[in-house]
Amino acid sequence: MKPRIFIDGEHGTTGLQIRSRVGDRSDLELLSIPEAERRNAAMREDLLNEADIAILCLPDEASREAVAMLGGNNSTRIVDTSTAYRTDASWVYGFAEMDLAQSERIRDARHVANPGCYPTGAIGLLRPLRAAGLLPESYPVSVNAVSGYSGGGKQMIAQMEDAGREDHIAAPHFLYGLDLSHKHLPEMQVHGLLTREPIFAPSVGRFAQGMIVQVPLQLDDVSADDLRAALQAHYAGQDVVEVASSDETTALKRLDPTQLAGTDRMKLFVFGSKVGGRINLVALLDNLGKGASGAAVQNMDLMLAA
Repeated sequence: MKPRIFIDGEHGTTGLQIRSRVGDRSDLELLSIPEAERRNAAMREDLLNEADIAILCLPDEASREAVAMLGGNNSTRIVDTSTAYRTDASWVYGFAEMDLAQSERIRDARHVANPGCYPTGAIGLLRPLRAAGLLPESYPVSVNAVSGYSGGGKQMIAQMEDAGREDHIAAPHFLYGLDLSHKHLPEMQVHGLLTREPIFAPSVGRFAQGMIVQVPLQLDDVSADDLRAALQAHYAGQDVVEVASSDETTALKRLDPTQLAGTDRMKLFVFGSKVGGRINLVALLDNLGKGASGAAVQNMDLMLAA
């Protein structure tokens, strides 16, 4: 019998991307709700309880409601793409490459919290360095990032693309989260193994998909080569996360945030060289790929392998 997959919220941006990745797979049975019935609580509850794995592509409160709909059902497993459970110790964080044993934890989990797009880049850079003892836990981390506008969902896509809207956004690039209280901060701190909340400066560019996440550092007695070696050791043998070599990094004159758009991969760079000098850690990914829908499918596949 094929595993039954229900994408709750399949008509939103993340859900549509997941559907496009699994829609033609013959090894799955997809349970679907018509768009006109997406607010039909009884139908959603039935499908949630019928599924072997439910992928929740919903706002936080709606995700909590979906989990509650399962009641005492211990058979449906969940991948939740909201921020509702990302720092909940009873849920497994769905970043498979974060630790050596993380993919096994995901495989065996009932509840998996899919990471955010920005945190995927930040944690992907920070956690291996924390684990290797190269970055102090109290370091005043700052994270600067730019995302494609699809990360804002259907409303922002319309605001960016439809010049006739009253709320049309004409800017080629804009900052947001100016109060420095972005919802992704808790998971960056917790899963980045930091004791201080980072300063996070997110922004959006006039391109649909893609992302650059930057973490600038100034460390005494540690070189860019040291940091690159730690990242390469951590991600050795991985086929999703790649660390650019020193030669490749040195040869770069610019970095395009759309370079990995349409893929589910992430590439990490370490710029700088001198011990005690300025270093810039950079993650390149698709905000809807490894940053959202691609990661959700990766987690689903790990869970199906249990």
